[in-house]
Amino acid sequence: MEGLVVKNYAGFYYVDTGKAIYMCKARGKFKKDNLKILTGDRVVIKEIVPNSEGVIESLLPRKNELIRPPIANVDQVLIVFAFADPFPSTELIDRLLVMAFALRLEVVLVFNKFDLVNPESQKLFEYYKKILPKVVAITARGDTGIEELTSYLNQKISVLAGPSGVGKSTLINRLVPGAKLATGEVSPKIKRGRHTTRHVELIKLPFGGFIADTPGFSNLTLPEMDKLELQSYFPEFNQNRKYCYFPNCLHVKEPNCRVRELLETGEIPPFRYENYLTFLEEITSDERSS
Repeated sequence: MEGLVVKNYAGFYYVDTGKAIYMCKARGKFKKDNLKILTGDRVVIKEIVPNSEGVIESLLPRKNELIRPPIANVDQVLIVFAFADPFPSTELIDRLLVMAFALRLEVVLVFNKFDLVNPESQKLFEYYKKILPKVVAITARGDTGIEELTSYLNQKISVLAGPSGVGKSTLINRLVPGAKLATGEVSPKIKRGRHTTRHVELIKLPFGGFIADTPGFSNLTLPEMDKLELQSYFPEFNQNRKYCYFPNCLHVKEPNCRVRELLETGEIPPFRYENYLTFLEEITSDERSS
């Protein structure tokens, strides 16, 4: 029978077949052939103990694979930030967006703690809502935005990403009554939360689909790409590149650059352009060192 690996822990694979979750070991051939089974993998298992234990016989083809966190067959990334406490880092938002788009993943950008919204974070929210198709304001401890968010999660495998302290575990507890994930309060001293997730686990959503919480700080290196590719992951840059005088315009010093014109008129905010330049310099440095 087929199933989905929802957890890989202490040498056991927990496989959800739809009727039961089986605790499984993998056949020796996986180790022999150096095949690693990841959370999110679709597998074929043989039942050993009815509705309880089994053995993984084969691994079905993956559509994608993430390294950090190690998870397969992801449909979308849920990028979670807070309106305040902690205030959102636009560089980290944009870095996560670029990484997700480069991996050809859909993105849902979530701003939590709507009850703490202020004019500055509201302005950020409205800008991202203008350039991205799925941006939602929620209160994980209440009902605000939850219905809209669940419509985006339905029947998908979603990965959570974002800094600690923004309410990722609280959100899962809100979406899945009984999940009881530990939540990390925000440290008053450093204004970020303590991480509470130790391993990658897919949690079944009651309305359909699965969601994973990802461990570790989002200290992320951009995937390998050339300089021209980067602007493809900034939607407002990509839409306007055709109006630049030079077809290979990087929007740095080139004359008659439409993106810089929009920056001057305020249609593109300075933080987006500054983050683009930061990432462009990272890519340039990588090209020099390779």
